[in-house]
Amino acid sequence: MQEILQYLFSGITSGAIYAVIALGFSMLYNSTDLINFAHGEFVMLGGLTLVTLWAGLGLPLVVALLLSVVAVAVVGAAFQRLAIATVKNPHPIVLVIITVGTSILLRGVAMVVWGKDSHSVPFFSNHAPIDIAGAKLLPQSLWIFAIAAVIIVALQFFFKATLTGKAMEACAVSRRAAWLTGIPTGRMNLLAFIISTGSGAVAGAIIAPITMCSYDMGTMLGLKGFCAAMLGGLGSLWGALAGGFLLGILEAAGVGLFSSGYKDAIAFVLLLLILYVKPSGLLGSAKVQRF
Repeated sequence: MQEILQYLFSGITSGAIYAVIALGFSMLYNSTDLINFAHGEFVMLGGLTLVTLWAGLGLPLVVALLLSVVAVAVVGAAFQRLAIATVKNPHPIVLVIITVGTSILLRGVAMVVWGKDSHSVPFFSNHAPIDIAGAKLLPQSLWIFAIAAVIIVALQFFFKATLTGKAMEACAVSRRAAWLTGIPTGRMNLLAFIISTGSGAVAGAIIAPITMCSYDMGTMLGLKGFCAAMLGGLGSLWGALAGGFLLGILEAAGVGLFSSGYKDAIAFVLLLLILYVKPSGLLGSAKVQRF
């Protein structure tokens, strides 16, 4: 029982991180129809920027965290303006190739700036691990749960209770109809990129104390976040949440019950199964038609 509980704690910690990453994928797809395969690199930038500002320059944690998110969101806005908005023929395949190329570029820039060595930061608080029935729950896990919950509630409030959020949802339903009613669809796309990359930066920052940060950490995190988004239903915020936690728990169970060598394979096996059995995901719509 103690081992199972420990696996559960590990799984929901990883799942919360995957959920935040998946939220970025789903929210951007829901608003722009684009799958950003450079999203993992924005997660990486969030973690490494926090390393520089907090551990390197000694800024207060809250200030360093906020500046990290803002800095990565600015990079995301520049990416949208320079690489996405300027495309004359925005075919989905063309845009996907651009995001893949941007992923390689950002990874190379990070390698030059931060080097190939891994970096670490201390936990957000110095409290001792919490003992629950013999299993240990790290204080950093509580920080991850709390920050993930704040992001989810904030996004729900933004989309359901603000005019800007409803305008973004209108663009998701039909960009042409939204444009005809006076909604600036270009600005909505830019805002979607800012929110998506900002949430990715948060995921990178909160995972930094648990795992070592390096220039190539974003590739696997991005792929697992994408798997979580597909598992829950791409475009569904609640689906991203469910998919992230489910993936994290199954990953931890696979490591504990079988072998750590299967950790990364579990995500992709789940992705193949969900694409074969229910391509729309657990909470996704069966069919989406956009004009």
